[in-house]
Amino acid sequence: MTGSADPGQGAGLWAAAKLLVLVAVTAAGVVLVWYLAQVLLLFFGAVLVAILLRSIAGPVARYTPIPDRVAVALAALLILVLVAGFVVLLGTQIRAQGAALLERLPDLVQAVENQLGADPLREWLQQQQQVQGFDGRDLVAGLAGFTTRAITAAAKLLVVLAAGIYLALAPELYLSGILRLVPPSRQDEVRGTLEALGRALKLWLVGQLAAMAVVGTLVTLGLMVLGISSALALGFMAGLLEFVPFVGPVASAIPAVASGLTDGGLHTAFWVAGLFVVVQQMEGILIQPLLQQRTASVPPVLTIFAVLGFGVLFGPLGLLLGTPLAVVCLVLVEKLWVREVLHEKVTVPGEEA
Repeated sequence: MTGSADPGQGAGLWAAAKLLVLVAVTAAGVVLVWYLAQVLLLFFGAVLVAILLRSIAGPVARYTPIPDRVAVALAALLILVLVAGFVVLLGTQIRAQGAALLERLPDLVQAVENQLGADPLREWLQQQQQVQGFDGRDLVAGLAGFTTRAITAAAKLLVVLAAGIYLALAPELYLSGILRLVPPSRQDEVRGTLEALGRALKLWLVGQLAAMAVVGTLVTLGLMVLGISSALALGFMAGLLEFVPFVGPVASAIPAVASGLTDGGLHTAFWVAGLFVVVQQMEGILIQPLLQQRTASVPPVLTIFAVLGFGVLFGPLGLLLGTPLAVVCLVLVEKLWVREVLHEKVTVPGEEA
């Protein structure tokens, strides 16, 4: 009798072994995700491109006899034509005004220094040059580094666009591949969650593009009324940077206010700063509430910390994609935790009624 094993002890050891394996697999997964964070963020960018294409192609395929894949190809072609038309009509002006803005950069620095009554910025630059021993070789190395980063960014953009087109052409293929990794009893739940995520991101993307267009237009018109040089380039920059909430508007206001200092002095700079404040208030009080009736929104505090948090964790890509990632987190928490675990009634963004 002494040689017989205790069944309870064996079951306990087996449970402990399974728990240990689960912890090890989870830790390995977290480490893998951390090292592949940049790749995963690029994939998420491709998903956003696919959602944009499907948003345009969906109504075309639904209300016309055009096949789904042809509708996606037409959507991509439509976006290409719109971008090309924009470049032809306004690209030359924006490029010329952007170049003029760069050429005026020393004047902008000088204007800031004059208004401050000192030379803190120029002195700081000179100190940095002395400390770092800046010379021509540093300039060549800096230009080479900038060129390398620009080529890398362009390559990543092409990868995102190509992957987004492939995802948009056959979304069901990739969705079914994900569902194969899930037990059959949970496939309906996972499918519903993924579809809710897709609709929420679609609603957010539509609202964000509309806000970018409105802000860019208002800023451009306002700067033109104030007589600011490079108004079109500065307004275009404001519209693009509106994609990154809170951080983008501040970044776009700085060169505009500096241009106001150069063009009309401190008085004009105050008017330019006021313009950006008014536009942002209009965007927050009038535009966003109208858009939120038909789009998915994230609470402002959550948006702020999501942008900052993802930016700290993953760098520029995390900063750029912080808000849509917050949308994903919001949907997952409300659907999988608040509803499924806490059993509370909650409206999930992107979920059909």
